[in-house]
Amino acid sequence: MADTAVASTVPKKSRNNRKALKQKNPSTNESNIMAQKLSETSTATVLSPSDADPSKENHASHSQPRSSPKKGKSKAAKAKQNKEASASLFEKDFQEMQEMLQQLKLEKEKTEVLLKVKDDMLKAKDEEIEMKGKEQQKMKMELKKLQKLKEFKPTMTLSFVQAMNDKEQDKKKKKGGNEIKRPCPPYSLWCKAQWNEVKKENPDAEFKDISNILGAKWKTITAEEKKPYEEKYQAEKEAYLKVMTKEKRESEAMKLLEEEQKQKTAMELLEQYLQFKQEADQEENSKKTKKEKDPLKPKQPLSAFFLFCNERRAALLAENKSVLEVAKIAGEEWKNMTEKQRGPYEEVAKKNREKYMQEMEAYKQTKDEEAMNLKKEEEELVKVQKQEAWQLLKKKEKTENIIKKTKEQRQKKQQQNVDPNKPKKPASSFLLFSKETRKSLMDERPGINNSTLTAMISVKWKELNEEERQIWNSKAAEAMEAYKKELEEYSKSLAAATSNDKQQQ
Repeated sequence: MADTAVASTVPKKSRNNRKALKQKNPSTNESNIMAQKLSETSTATVLSPSDADPSKENHASHSQPRSSPKKGKSKAAKAKQNKEASASLFEKDFQEMQEMLQQLKLEKEKTEVLLKVKDDMLKAKDEEIEMKGKEQQKMKMELKKLQKLKEFKPTMTLSFVQAMNDKEQDKKKKKGGNEIKRPCPPYSLWCKAQWNEVKKENPDAEFKDISNILGAKWKTITAEEKKPYEEKYQAEKEAYLKVMTKEKRESEAMKLLEEEQKQKTAMELLEQYLQFKQEADQEENSKKTKKEKDPLKPKQPLSAFFLFCNERRAALLAENKSVLEVAKIAGEEWKNMTEKQRGPYEEVAKKNREKYMQEMEAYKQTKDEEAMNLKKEEEELVKVQKQEAWQLLKKKEKTENIIKKTKEQRQKKQQQNVDPNKPKKPASSFLLFSKETRKSLMDERPGINNSTLTAMISVKWKELNEEERQIWNSKAAEAMEAYKKELEEYSKSLAAATSNDKQQQ
C-alpha cells in the first residue's frame, strides 16, 4: 500500500513538471528568504502534524526528483533548524506566559487581600453606624423618660418638723435673733459699772488708757467687792445653762422626730412615684390638669348691657341672624338707647351687684374662719409634734439607762423574791387623768397611733388649770393614803410571821 501511495505521488514527466522543478530548486538567496519567513511564521503558529510526521517527510523526499540529492539534504537540514528554532521560541514564549500567569496570580491575591480589608472596614463602619443608631434611640428613650419625670409633682408636703424649724429660723432672722447671750464674766460686769466714773475722771483718755486703768484697779479690789459681780455672773450662768440644755434636748428630740418623718415621707414619695409611672406608661400624652375652681365661690353678676343682650338675643336668633350679627346689632341698639330705657336694666344689675357683695362677704368670712381653724390645727399639731419629740427623747434616754442598769436589776431580781401579797403602788394623778382621756380620745378618733395619742394626752394635761389638776391630785392622794395603810398592815403581818418562825425554831 505504501508503494502504491509513493508511486501515485511521483510526478509524470512533462514540460510543465520541469518548470515546477526549477521553481522548487531555488537559489541560496531565495532559500535564506524562505527560512526567514518560516522563522517569522513559526512564532505565531504551532507546528502542523504534517511537519511532525516523518512519513510525510519521506513522502516529500520521494516526490522530489532523484537527479538532485544534495539540494534535498540541504532543505531537510534547514527544516530541522527551523523546527528547532521554532521549538526554542515556543518554549521561551511558554515560560514568559507562565511568568505572566504567576504575576497575575500574585496580583489577584493582593487585590483579594485588599478587597477583604475594604470589606472588613465597611463592615466595621456599618456596625459603628448601627451602634450609633441604637445609642441615639436609647438617648431618645431616656429623654422621653426624663420629660415624663419632670411632669411628676408630688402632692405631699414637706415634713412638718422641717417646715416648723424653717419658720422658727425665719422668725429669728427677721427679729434679729432671739438667742440668749452668754453671761458676762465678773470683770466685764465691774468694768461696765466703773467705766463712766473713770471716763469722768480722765476725759481726755482713750479706750486703751481707760481699759488699762480699769485692769490695774481690778487687781487692787478686795474679794468682798468682787463678790456681788461673781454672784451675778453665777446666777446668769446657771440660767443660761438651763436654757441651753433645754434647747439642746429639744433640738435632739426634734431631730429624732424629723428622721422618723423623713422615712415616712420617703415611703409616701416612692408610692406616689410608682403610681405616676404607671399612669405615665398608660397615658404617654397626658395633659396638664387644670386648677379646680371653688364651687362655693359666688359668681360675678351680669352687667346691664349683658342683661339687655340676653333679652334681645332670642328675638334676633329667631330672625336667622348669626352670633356676630346679634352682637353688633345689640351693641348698636344699646348705644342708641336713652337713660330711661337703660334704667330698668341698670337697677337689676345694681341689685345683683349688692347681692353678690353680700355673698362675697359671707364667703370671705367662711374662708377666714377656715384659715383660723387651720392655724389652730397647726398650733395643736406643733404641740403634739413637740410632745412626741420629747417622748422619743425620753425613750432614748430610758433605753440608755436600761442598758446600764440591766445587770444590776438581774442580780437584784435573783436575790429578792417578790411577795404577791404585797400591796401595789397607786397610780399618779397624771396616770389617772390619762386613763380617762385615752378612752374619750379613742372614741373621738378611732385608729389613732399610740404615740400621737400619748402626746395629745400630755398636751391636754399641760393645758389644765390648777383647779382641774387639784381634782386629780386629790384622787391620787386618797389612793396613796389607802396604800400606806395597806403597807402598815402588811409590814405588821410580816413581822408577826417572822417572830412565829423564830419561836418555832
